[in-house]
Amino acid sequence: MTIGAWIMDPGSGDFLWAEPGTVVTDPYQYKYELQCHLGGGDFDTDCLAVLVDCKNGPDGEDGIPVVWLKAPAGVPNPTWSFHSGPTCLFDPRPEDLLPRIAAMIQTEFQRLPIAAGSVTAQPSPHTLRGAETNFFAEAVEQQFDITILAQDVHVVAKPVQYTWTYGDGTSLGPQTAAGGPLPQDRWGEKTATSHVYTQTGDYSVVLTTHFQGTYSVNGGPPLPIPGQGQFSSPPPTVSVWRSITRNYADDCLRNPQGQGCPGVVPPAP
Repeated sequence: MTIGAWIMDPGSGDFLWAEPGTVVTDPYQYKYELQCHLGGGDFDTDCLAVLVDCKNGPDGEDGIPVVWLKAPAGVPNPTWSFHSGPTCLFDPRPEDLLPRIAAMIQTEFQRLPIAAGSVTAQPSPHTLRGAETNFFAEAVEQQFDITILAQDVHVVAKPVQYTWTYGDGTSLGPQTAAGGPLPQDRWGEKTATSHVYTQTGDYSVVLTTHFQGTYSVNGGPPLPIPGQGQFSSPPPTVSVWRSITRNYADDCLRNPQGQGCPGVVPPAP
């Protein structure tokens, strides 16, 4: 007995019955079937002896043992192949369990405690007005196990884009470049994520990391989470100073009282 065959509508995030010619980002469509079921009223007797135990689910209710199958997306009457399982579905309405979870998953994704990553500035914590300050982000893939509608849902969040707000009214992104460190002798070079401050002062730099996610229900196939989750890091403060350059004819050996020499009071800026 076939329980359901679904694909995700990338626009709405809802699960729909597969129609010929449907265009989806996931190359597969999925369905789940009762474990050990051979069709009609027949079951595999040997398989029943090792049937997965689906008693006493998260709400104390019994579930149904299922296996997940996959087939190319958009193909009518496809040949299904094994994907994963056996696992359990704990829900009194398994026929529409996946659409109900799909309607909730984007909101639940945004609520996850995903770490946006760290921000590093070069030079730091002080930089110079009019010079390139190199910023780069370090964010990693993260995994979470949550419960939705009494089902075990495994979520994988992957950083894909970054938006920089530099604190002086300018921003950059979203873009795929996270930036990277420069050796100290190259500080001041322009990079894909560097910024030039035109005024002195203290600025809070906010990094917003955009994550894309997938989720699987009770060990089922990974399904795409529509849209992106956006998470901001704690903003570090960068102090922008100005530099003053003066040229002198003598060094301190020839003129110990010259400006810039030890013990000599510098002139007012």
